[in-house]
Amino acid sequence: MISIIDPFIVEFWKNILLTLFCGGMVGLERQLRGKPAGIRTSILICLGTQTFVLLSVNMAGNIDPTRVLGQVVTGIGFIGAGVIMSKEGLVKGVTSAAIIWVLAGIGAAIGLGQSAIALSLTLVTVSVLVGVELLENTFRKLRQGVHSGYHHRDGYNQRQTESQDD
Repeated sequence: MISIIDPFIVEFWKNILLTLFCGGMVGLERQLRGKPAGIRTSILICLGTQTFVLLSVNMAGNIDPTRVLGQVVTGIGFIGAGVIMSKEGLVKGVTSAAIIWVLAGIGAAIGLGQSAIALSLTLVTVSVLVGVELLENTFRKLRQGVHSGYHHRDGYNQRQTESQDD
């Protein structure tokens, strides 16, 4: 049996390239938005998770791969919690923490030999990040101009500067 953990076979490098691609795509989106988990962090999270899972699968006779995966999930949760900050009642970094969680899932899929799942998760993740941003921007634009001063009060939309006598 040929092990995928052997750096002298092509399959090993295909997995590394897939890990670089998947982590890099998610990281690029985050980097372009100036978020804490950029390209390097994203690639390294995918690569680290892929490595631990791959090692555990290849040592299945000695190590239970599900225990290793469980420990990776715990560790990634700890890292994700580290990027969440609270300042003056505002919580920031929750999306970055969620991205770290998803990146570990992508790395685990690659480590388990599930390339199609890893690519699909990468596509869905980037689509959600970009799509929701576009949606948010669209709604912001709809609230510009004369519509920007409307507030919801007592079940009715009222212009902030209107008087009750009009």
